[in-house]
Amino acid sequence: MEVFADRTDAGRRLAARLRDEPAVAAAQRVVVLAIPRGGLPVGAEVARALGAPLDVAVVRKLRAPGHHPPGDRRRDRRSP
Repeated sequence: MEVFADRTDAGRRLAARLRDEPAVAAAQRVVVLAIPRGGLPVGAEVARALGAPLDVAVVRKLRAPGHHPPGDRRRDRRSP
């Protein structure tokens, strides 16, 4: 497993690999989508290195009805 110095380093390494991908090299237009928080520094480096525009995909978690993950305060209030 590779260890990165930080997310910027991860983005630089990912961009280096993507530049060598035939599908990326042959594409007429490449757009980099990044997910906020941890993905933005990675996406910014990839976009910069590929000379591609960067856009942000704003997402939120979807939960199954009635399911509360461990640590969720609502989980502790459920009746037995």
